[in-house]
Amino acid sequence: MVRPCVRRRARALSRACGAEARPLAAATARRMRLPPPGARAAAAGGRGAGPGRARRRTAGGAAAKAGGAADMTDNIPLQPVRQKKRMDSRPRAGCCEWLRCCGGGEARPRTVWLGHPEKRDQRYPRNVINNQKYNFFTFLPGVLFNQFKYFFNLYFLLLACSQFVPEMRLGALYTYWVPLGFVLAVTVIREAVEEIRCYVRDKEVNSQVYSRLTARGQPSVFLFITQNQRVPADMIFLRTSEKNGSCFLRTDQLDGETDWKLRLPVACTQRLPTAADLLQIRSYVYAEEPNIDIHNFVGTFTREDSDPPISESLSIENTLWAGTVVASGTVVGVVLYTGRELRSVMNTSNPRSKIGLFDLEVNCLTKILFGALVVVSLVMVALQHFAGRWYLQIIRFLLLFSNIIPISLRVNLDMGKIVYSWVIRRDSKIPGTVVRSSTIPEQLGRISYLLTDKTGTLTQNEMVFKRLHLGTVAYGLDSMDEVQSHIFSIYTQQSQDPPAQKGPTLTTKVRRTMSSRVHEAVKAIALCHNVTPVYESNGVTDQAEAEKQYEDSCRVYQASSPDEVALVQWTESVGLTLVGRDQSSMQLRTPGDQILNFTILQIFPFTYESKRMGIIVRDESTGEITFYMKGADVVMAGIVQYNDWLEEECGNMAREGLRVLVVAKKSLAEEQYQDFEARYVQAKLSVHDRSLKVATVIESLEMEMELLCLTGVEDQLQADVRPTLETLRNAGIKVWMLTGDKLETATCTAKNAHLVTRNQDIHVFRLVTNRGEAHLELNAFRRKHDCALVISGDSLEVCLKYYEYEFMELACQCPAVVCCRCAPTQKAQIVRLLQERTGKLTCAVGDGGNDVSMIQESDCGVGVEGKEGKQASLAADFSITQFKHLGRLLMVHGRNSYKRSAALSQFVIHRSLCISTMQAVFSSVFYFASVPLYQGFLIIGYSTIYTMFPVFSLVLDKDVKSEVAMLYPELYKDLLKGRPLSYKTFLIWVLISIYQGSTIMYGALLLFESEFVHIVAISFTSLILTELLMVALTIQTWHWLMTVAELLSLACYIASLVFLHEFIDVYFIATLSFLWKVSVITLVSCLPLYVLKYLRRRFSPPSYSKLTS
Repeated sequence: MVRPCVRRRARALSRACGAEARPLAAATARRMRLPPPGARAAAAGGRGAGPGRARRRTAGGAAAKAGGAADMTDNIPLQPVRQKKRMDSRPRAGCCEWLRCCGGGEARPRTVWLGHPEKRDQRYPRNVINNQKYNFFTFLPGVLFNQFKYFFNLYFLLLACSQFVPEMRLGALYTYWVPLGFVLAVTVIREAVEEIRCYVRDKEVNSQVYSRLTARGQPSVFLFITQNQRVPADMIFLRTSEKNGSCFLRTDQLDGETDWKLRLPVACTQRLPTAADLLQIRSYVYAEEPNIDIHNFVGTFTREDSDPPISESLSIENTLWAGTVVASGTVVGVVLYTGRELRSVMNTSNPRSKIGLFDLEVNCLTKILFGALVVVSLVMVALQHFAGRWYLQIIRFLLLFSNIIPISLRVNLDMGKIVYSWVIRRDSKIPGTVVRSSTIPEQLGRISYLLTDKTGTLTQNEMVFKRLHLGTVAYGLDSMDEVQSHIFSIYTQQSQDPPAQKGPTLTTKVRRTMSSRVHEAVKAIALCHNVTPVYESNGVTDQAEAEKQYEDSCRVYQASSPDEVALVQWTESVGLTLVGRDQSSMQLRTPGDQILNFTILQIFPFTYESKRMGIIVRDESTGEITFYMKGADVVMAGIVQYNDWLEEECGNMAREGLRVLVVAKKSLAEEQYQDFEARYVQAKLSVHDRSLKVATVIESLEMEMELLCLTGVEDQLQADVRPTLETLRNAGIKVWMLTGDKLETATCTAKNAHLVTRNQDIHVFRLVTNRGEAHLELNAFRRKHDCALVISGDSLEVCLKYYEYEFMELACQCPAVVCCRCAPTQKAQIVRLLQERTGKLTCAVGDGGNDVSMIQESDCGVGVEGKEGKQASLAADFSITQFKHLGRLLMVHGRNSYKRSAALSQFVIHRSLCISTMQAVFSSVFYFASVPLYQGFLIIGYSTIYTMFPVFSLVLDKDVKSEVAMLYPELYKDLLKGRPLSYKTFLIWVLISIYQGSTIMYGALLLFESEFVHIVAISFTSLILTELLMVALTIQTWHWLMTVAELLSLACYIASLVFLHEFIDVYFIATLSFLWKVSVITLVSCLPLYVLKYLRRRFSPPSYSKLTS
């Protein structure tokens, strides 16, 4: 953990006297280097970034003299930014009392002063990222430490070092140091390449440049953010260049939603003539303490130099969070939080180093082998009655039997992982798949829980309007022309009526015709939203001319939700078109090209707590004030007037997978609205309990509203999502959907994607706020059986706080779980709890920056390259282009990788145990002497050129074809029990090794005639042939490379006999006696195993045997 040091920001400016009186020309735009922390995970797999502070460097005294302002360039030095998991509660000297930048003290509300030269002691954590694990000095020590902290590598290091002691040396040094050096060299090169790539990515991100507006004596930072530029720090929105006085943000890298969010500047700063006027006002921003909540913000903006002082409330609508992208216009903001205080940083957990479960199991087996090595060595010395220097004999035997733990095991497995990664990348049926972590491909074959994001992962985030329901009649896609004719008839009739009759006609309380009901519903949908039409040049029409003429071909809609855009596009298709909007007005165009003008009096945006949004507008032609509202049926049912069809029809539409909104209206008198406005403004200025007070005032209007209609919108799923989820379920994988979206939206998507099957009930976990409510709701949930769970992030937090074990026990029994409104850290917490409580492997799939924590916390992270950028895919272990590719990645490649590595590891262990058994038999026969049976090149050649290629060819083996594995996902379920590599299979291979090693050694001792070198020749040749035949016995599907490997290895051994005259009698191996003795020994060691394999396939065939036949 790097502890950031915070120092005062040095300023080399001219004297500040008369700064306020200087002309505006004194303010100059300066360039500032501020890397966007939103790209931190995209830069290098999402490792954490932490605090520091900005340091300024003057550009020279001459610039300070000209105009009273200094032209400077701020260079932010690169330093690691890490988020500490535990804080020291004691404040540290030299820090601001409200800042945690030194790792001490609690976060407190803060005040950012604007136009106060005397208050310059504000400090910010350094706003840079460094995702490298090492620096120049710690690289080699760090890599070596990470290698030798594991038992496997440390054992071989001690083994190689022992050969420097003459009493312990058993052979040439190269027989021990060359294999170890090769393993370490491969690891160091791989880590060096990763570090260089990480450095390049960090440098690119940290070099991004932003414009800054400042003047001498001004301690605050005003930043210019242009269209399509990422916001580099958490800021308060002060000004925009847009004519409508607002801007849109893309927040996909923060909350996972591709919807554009509407943001509003501070009203009094937006009214200033130019941006440079910000430098002359005296004001301050009061903000809450830095926290993790990305959906809420509480603060105030106060301008002191006006009479009287102006105070405005600040909410989430006035913020620009780091990591978001400005989608329209140019904005000016003041920096509020930087470094580790950023919302995006607080919502990103530090990544953990992933070690595959398969590697841990292999490591456990090597420990067992080491125990066997110690036992065998002690037995050998005990049989000598501990005579003489017995302790030295123990060490010599430990070295003599060191082959029991094969050093080639790690090399073979690592090379196998590289082959698996290459095969995945080359698979034409999952194009664009990238393997970013080649160390854990076996994890893909043992996944028990799949945790997936919704937006952009399961869905395309493209909405289509499907249905309009008025209670007595419903209109679908095939009957929208009827709605269009009703709208046309209404406005045709109004244009023919005398103007004097328009008012009374609209207010007469008579039974309305169907046309008027449709018209009221369509008008409400066309007005109740936050959509803004934007006109762009199409190459033929000028942009200003298109906006002036409301040209349809140049108009695009911007909104904070794709639902809203779908609704407005539908009203346009039926004749009522939104053609203009700013902060205070809205314009609709009728089928007769008449423009209807409305004044926007108030807007109540959608929140998760309220589950509804509303708008109050005044019709400029009649002066009528109308309150429109739309929202979820669960809240709107208690707001609208009594009816007998709302609940039933909402249920019918929801079962079809549609997002249902209830639309209602209420007419307001002028006096009624004025009274509401006064109370509403007062509530918004409150600093304490603002949300509660504002909600109370709004609720005073939400009574006895007139129900107009229901709307149904469908979110288009990604291609083949339903069959992919069905495949995963049949494979025994439980799927959990973790999303930051709304509860209703998440539930609809779960139904539409068949994550929840038609015959399954859904238990919606109601909102709980305390321990008692959580206890009651958990008891209610416990009584449900075989039902899917839907729970919100707030309720989940309460349950995990008080009833973590009980909740996880119940949730793990559910066939599917949907968690909505989840913060990024909550997603990672759920993954971690699943790992701890179940001990099963988890796989996380996502495509946005908010999924990075979940992806990094899971045992196997998969990123989807989609509309939300590449941040998740860069942070993941595997990257795919479509969700449907996940099925083949797990069912085919995951299954093959695990089974192949299991076979490869056990065969390498078998190969080493065979030669160790032969050594034990040899030492026992020759009075327990610690003399090696094979020396020099024989030992190295045995595990390399003589047997390496056939053994390694097992990485090409497969039991079934890929089409069969996809067609029968139940085959994947067999792997979840870990049977391919278990203590049972390990014991079987140990027994086989002992049998074959003993048979070969005793056979050679019985059949040799006179010289010792004959024993070496017979036994070693029989050993090589046995290994080649055992590889053939293990293979289930032959590949042409396997045949080549077998023949090549045999040819290498025969050719090398000419050069092994030091160890083998060349003349003896050319005799007939040698050939028949080797043949008999090899036949005795292998034939029984071939017979057993045939009998097993005949009477107890594996599950896949019927499929292969």
